[in-house]
Amino acid sequence: MVQLDERIHGSVTVIGDVHGQVEKLLTVLDRLKQRPDYEQRWIVFIGDLVDRGPDSKGALDVVSDLLMQHSRTTVVCGNHELAMAGALQLLPVPDYTDWPTRWMSDYGAEPTFASYGVEPGDLGALRASLSDRHVELLSNLPWSVEHPEYLFVHAGLDPHTPFEMQLRILRKKDFTLNRPAWLCSKSLASAPVPSDCPFTIVSGHVHVPEVIFKQKRLLIDTTGGFGGDLSCVLLPENQVITSGNDSTPRTVAASSEQSSKSWWKIW
Repeated sequence: MVQLDERIHGSVTVIGDVHGQVEKLLTVLDRLKQRPDYEQRWIVFIGDLVDRGPDSKGALDVVSDLLMQHSRTTVVCGNHELAMAGALQLLPVPDYTDWPTRWMSDYGAEPTFASYGVEPGDLGALRASLSDRHVELLSNLPWSVEHPEYLFVHAGLDPHTPFEMQLRILRKKDFTLNRPAWLCSKSLASAPVPSDCPFTIVSGHVHVPEVIFKQKRLLIDTTGGFGGDLSCVLLPENQVITSGNDSTPRTVAASSEQSSKSWWKIW
């Protein structure tokens, strides 16, 4: 069975929402592998490996291979993995969540079916087409990954709920929740970090034009599955590497001033 670490330490590379964009992912991984510290760094995927882009199956293949080849690799569950796994009955979700309908209508799932050579909407055929390692991966994704300085969670945290309470729910993975906010809520991207949270929160989920560094907050989904360059961030260096033409890492300092700017108005 695939083992996905939920507690890590040391230097980290966190990769934004892939959404089936395999060529961009391979470019980023090639650039990471050229670094002398590649073997020592953790690689954390922030979720949303599937849907929207052209090759969800290929993205799961690449990540599955990486889990075997690079032991310091782990993956946070995104709302798209939750929807796919719930729709295919890979998780113990209750019927009232209705993931099959929601995944097909709201998540851009058609390219995922196509990547497996299955007609859109044929859930039975798609489930039969999944390799064992894809089933294991989708069935065992943690809702968060903890680090002494960072918390990696797909959408973010609720600013009005005690941090320790949220952490307990994330560790438990409460599948009875109809729409777990930490995986699904877009409003958490612009919300402040809970006052009792000791960590910098790193998330994807909401498409931003470039990686956003704020006080105790980092947003890294720079494609949304619709275009643009895939980004990854080296921590604690705060260096950004993308799949774009410029392979030189860009260093960005976190700034409380930046957190007051109205970057969210792009929505």
